[in-house]
Amino acid sequence: MIERSPKAREIMANTRQLLTAGGYKSFSYADLAERVGIRKASIHHHFPGKEDLVKAVVQDYRAEAQAGMAAMDQQINDPLAKLKGYADFWSACIKDGVSPFCICVMLAVELPTLPEDIAAEVTGHFSDLSDWLASLLSAGEEQGVFQLNETAEVEAKTLMAGMHGAMLAARAFNNPQVFDQIAWPLINKMVKVA
Repeated sequence: MIERSPKAREIMANTRQLLTAGGYKSFSYADLAERVGIRKASIHHHFPGKEDLVKAVVQDYRAEAQAGMAAMDQQINDPLAKLKGYADFWSACIKDGVSPFCICVMLAVELPTLPEDIAAEVTGHFSDLSDWLASLLSAGEEQGVFQLNETAEVEAKTLMAGMHGAMLAARAFNNPQVFDQIAWPLINKMVKVA
């Protein structure tokens, strides 16, 4: 990640919250300036345009996700524990409201109208996550932990879509528990019964 000034980090943190709440088109620099308590010109000083700002936020988000997946790979050997850790992460984020929705999911809805470089970062995030999930599902199948009905790649995309759908359902019902009600059966149906 690029080293940024405290004010630039504050701008990015507020942008991330706005993206989580409503996506790319839901805010302007005027909205952000009011929220951060600075002038629009100050935001332009750090990020010349909205595209530059959102791309930086998504790049940081993607780097955080990659670091999280790498940390799990280093600390946990059990594929089921990794999968549960992934679900637990989102469950906690949704329950405490820190990050109740994946910004890349929110931006994926707008993908056809996003600037090309932002769209590429969003697509890259989904590829990173899908590849990671496929590798742990494949390892789990080899270890006899998971029973997959499709290839690990297809199951990974299905699981990813289910988890993101669970986030959306929790938001739609305004009930954080809905995430767990959807996410855990998705995981449990892959676990091989002895």
